[in-house]
Amino acid sequence: MADPATEAFLAHRNLLFTVAYQLLGSAADAEDVLQETWLRWVGVDLAAVRDRRAYLVRITTRQALMRLRALGRRKESYVGPWLPEPLLTTPDVAEDVELADSVSMAMLLVLETLGPAERAVFVLREVFDLGYDEIAEAVGKSPAAVRQIAHRARSHVAARRPRGAVSPAATRDALEAFRRAAETGDLRDLLDVLAPDVVFLGDGGGVVQATPAPVTGAADVARLLTAGLGNLAVGTLEAAQVNGYPALILRRGGEVDTVVAVRVDDGLVTGLYAVRNPEKLARLDEATALCR
Repeated sequence: MADPATEAFLAHRNLLFTVAYQLLGSAADAEDVLQETWLRWVGVDLAAVRDRRAYLVRITTRQALMRLRALGRRKESYVGPWLPEPLLTTPDVAEDVELADSVSMAMLLVLETLGPAERAVFVLREVFDLGYDEIAEAVGKSPAAVRQIAHRARSHVAARRPRGAVSPAATRDALEAFRRAAETGDLRDLLDVLAPDVVFLGDGGGVVQATPAPVTGAADVARLLTAGLGNLAVGTLEAAQVNGYPALILRRGGEVDTVVAVRVDDGLVTGLYAVRNPEKLARLDEATALCR
């Protein structure tokens, strides 16, 4: 039988991983944060801990904030657009609309526009509904300051998040149009679902070929996709559940080459996200998957 410290950690592991992943946008870094959390947790006197879940969230948040600040410095020298590491998610995540939205590519990119403290407060309050006192302990600020940060972060996110509830069915329709275009070389189906102000982001990390800057506008995105469809056609496209929503995985020779996720607003694709950086795809087939 596991000891009490191990039992508590395992009971809340999915929650802790989700907190770390939403703060960092990286499954690899989230796993490292969980390891650091565990190392600190085993040294805690459990008899002095009133709420083990809250204590573990506090450790995880503090470790994630330290890593987030370090990642910010690394991102300053990142080659090309930066996208979150794609994460396979289980079907029950998609059924939890709020959780699916909070880990979507679109939302994680919105969270990237927040400062570290704002991001932590927003995630802990809006996603996990923690109390202000509990959040204050996790981020090392007063409850009054946390309330102000939460208000600012909420307003910031509200101005940038998807304009309406994103339907998994609408996302699947958009991806099916993309798949048809890739397999037939005919972009008409795709153009029907592209918003005039659609943005394409490609993340190769300077390791593999990708667009060096965002491409904006249906015409330019269509031309870009036309040029790339030949490359897509030589691989196999398969449907997957990534970051809470339907996505496509392109494989070449059995290896993951690209993950394509979309943002859909009002029935039209407003964002196309193509992750190609091999470091961000290495864990895609591993057992770790986000679940509730």
